Amino acid sequence: MSLASQLSALASRIGNEIKGLIRPDHPGLARAWVNFGYANGSVQVRAAHNVASVTRLATGRYRIAFETAMADTGYCWVAAGRSNTNSGTVRFAAARGTADNKVEAGLEIVCTSSSGSLADSPEVSLVVFR
Repeated sequence: MSLASQLSALASRIGNEIKGLIRPDHPGLARAWVNFGYANGSVQVRAAHNVASVTRLATGRYRIAFETAMADTGYCWVAAGRSNTNSGTVRFAAARGTADNKVEAGLEIVCTSSSGSLADSPEVSLVVFR
């Protein structure tokens, strides 16, 4: 058996092992993610997985709807926003409290400036794990 054939067989075996370890239900894989921003008067979704839509509810408030709902509301999410200027201002993504919806079908987040006032961002990245 040639070296090329042996390497090919080894790569195939390694691939089969990894395939068996990391399945779609693995808790370390993101269940949903989206990169979006608000610019020129509309929400622009640049890339997404398992996200049906992003809706701007008001300045700095967004509703993210999942294509496939989560099993329950025990999911974890993390988000970050980018400043809309080059002056070093910061944007934070958060949930304000129980008034903001977090349900199996999606969630609402806010984006704020460093002073805490609601502010839109040209880029928000959100990842959901469960």
